[in-house]
Amino acid sequence: MATYTIGQAAEMTGLSVSTLRYYEKEGLLPFVERTGGGRRVFSDEDFRWLSIIECLKGAGVPIREIRQYIDWCLEGDATLDRRRDFFLRQKARVEAQIAEYRRHLDKIEYKIWYYGRAIERGTEDGQPSNCGALEAEYRRLKETGDL
Repeated sequence: MATYTIGQAAEMTGLSVSTLRYYEKEGLLPFVERTGGGRRVFSDEDFRWLSIIECLKGAGVPIREIRQYIDWCLEGDATLDRRRDFFLRQKARVEAQIAEYRRHLDKIEYKIWYYGRAIERGTEDGQPSNCGALEAEYRRLKETGDL
């Protein structure tokens, strides 16, 4: 089994040494072993755990919830249902975030179209004063593929 120092683990994951130490301090790396001299020794399995931790952090899951998930994993099969439910909740949260980002992206795309149209005309003047009508025109053009 290959093992890696904390510096090697940091380099391989793109995380800083201080982040790895912080994760350990917060109880996210209870499985990382130490040498007789107290140095952390990372294994390939530890990298799989780090990948899950980074996924959850990237999804906005708080450290305490990630720690709870890891604790459940260490408890074994008795917590399988809790772990699945945990990921179902995270999935729902991420899907809600994606939907919100899509709404933001739609508004940004509209403004790009709006300013492109104003640039073609050389002015914003003459655009309908009713923004709702202009947005409706944009949506119609987008739906018909005429953009």
